[in-house]
Amino acid sequence: MKKYRIACAILTAVVLSLGARPAFAQQPSAAGTPVHMVVTVEARHGSVPPEISREDVMVYQGHDRDKVTDWVPLQGDQARLELFILLDDSSNTSLGSQLEDLRQFIAAQPATSKVGVAYMRDGSARIEQNLTTEHAQAAKALRLPLGDPGINASPYFALSDLIKHWPESTARREVLMITDGIDRYWGSGLQDPYVDAAVADAQRAGIIVFAIYTPGQGHNAHSYWRTNWGQNYLAQVADETGAESYGIGFYGPPVTISPYLDDLAHRLTRQFLLTFLAKPEKKAGMQRVRLQTEVPNAELVGASQVYVPAAP
Repeated sequence: MKKYRIACAILTAVVLSLGARPAFAQQPSAAGTPVHMVVTVEARHGSVPPEISREDVMVYQGHDRDKVTDWVPLQGDQARLELFILLDDSSNTSLGSQLEDLRQFIAAQPATSKVGVAYMRDGSARIEQNLTTEHAQAAKALRLPLGDPGINASPYFALSDLIKHWPESTARREVLMITDGIDRYWGSGLQDPYVDAAVADAQRAGIIVFAIYTPGQGHNAHSYWRTNWGQNYLAQVADETGAESYGIGFYGPPVTISPYLDDLAHRLTRQFLLTFLAKPEKKAGMQRVRLQTEVPNAELVGASQVYVPAAP
């Protein structure tokens, strides 16, 4: 009888100790809905990030950790890419001096990559060259912008238009926007609804959006207020879709965009397709996620939100 009471006391202590564990320490659950997203691995210091395996990747929804089921490097046979270069037709014609750098960037893409060219005009994306593996053909579609400051109401209308008319694909889908980022339809200030809508469209479609700042025409081209908010908006779109925004200041174009294109090219070689089991809600919708790794000198960059189907 004494041994029985001792055993019960030990069992009770174990149960109480387990119940006292904090919620954020729980292990990933095997239950959930498979969700895919493209993730870029960055180095915190230097240019070469360390190797990252599936076991090194952590995905959180709030305090809950989701189970990672796959981590595929997008290289070799898995490197398929669809990339649209989206240029602003209201840009200063100084952009013409950067076109040769863009042509060389297109020519350097792997044979499996499809490249398209479109121009922002009248709130839409006017496609000059549809996605093609004929890179010389895509490069040939580049031309000088029209340089009319009123020809493009909002770069974010054009981005949303491009996304909504982009056929679904199993390949990576990414955009390089080249614009001053100024929303002439909304104006300036926090919480631009058209920027937010473009971000939501990109996240819902799983499309990553890079941006390079180039000045526009007219008064806005030398307005600190306008150019500041334009670059803020571009940074928001890039950051929330898992990409990078490039710019050097508020007046005048960069001497060359070649360093930006080189960085983008390197990022495209350091991307992975992540699959994890997300916890669904009663209704389908966007849910915030957080990526983390404990591997030194490594950072995982992806969209701030993903689309999760409703619970069955």
